Amino acid sequence: MNVIFENVALFRDGFLGTLEICLYAAVGSLLLGTLIAGFRVSPLPPLRWVGTAWVNTFRNCPLAVVLFAFAFGLPELGINGRYFWFGVTGLIVYTSAFVSEAVRSGINAVSAGQAEAARAIGLTFSQSLSLVILPQALRTVVPPLGSVIIAMIKNSAIVGAFGVGGELFSVTGTLSAGGASGLSALIGVAIAYLVITIPAGLGLGVLERKVAVAR
Repeated sequence: MNVIFENVALFRDGFLGTLEICLYAAVGSLLLGTLIAGFRVSPLPPLRWVGTAWVNTFRNCPLAVVLFAFAFGLPELGINGRYFWFGVTGLIVYTSAFVSEAVRSGINAVSAGQAEAARAIGLTFSQSLSLVILPQALRTVVPPLGSVIIAMIKNSAIVGAFGVGGELFSVTGTLSAGGASGLSALIGVAIAYLVITIPAGLGLGVLERKVAVAR
């Protein structure tokens, strides 16, 4: 355990790096996943096909393969940048497929009468979806979305394996290269992840209870 106390600054920097990845990925995947969910329920067949293909592709593809495609495939196409953004983008794309299905289940749970009423007052599909249906649907999908976000936080460890640097995964490599105990480093990293996931789970539980009262 001395390894942890002697390298508090390193663990702190790794913690902040992982937190940054998770925040970017959470916001991006929620926005993109909600958009894909809108495609999935769109009255336009091409949009439904795009949404279905997106979900089926990324839900059934291992995250490591998606990250390989972004980290090593994009540079071969002439798209260069920091591995940090390649990793974050890959995590967003992968997680958005799961967010999409959670949001779509909430949309389907909203009474059909709500959509009919929106059309009756002259709202377009996009207006009725964004102003009437989604505000109700998102309240019902807080628990599944919370599970998706918690899984995304844990998946950020895989992102670190692709040379992002400055996050928790890189801490173990740095300490092991310096001759420190690998087990102690892993224990420190596990504790750091628990510091992220446990408060996130508790916060989502509070949000779920507040939303349940508001319904």
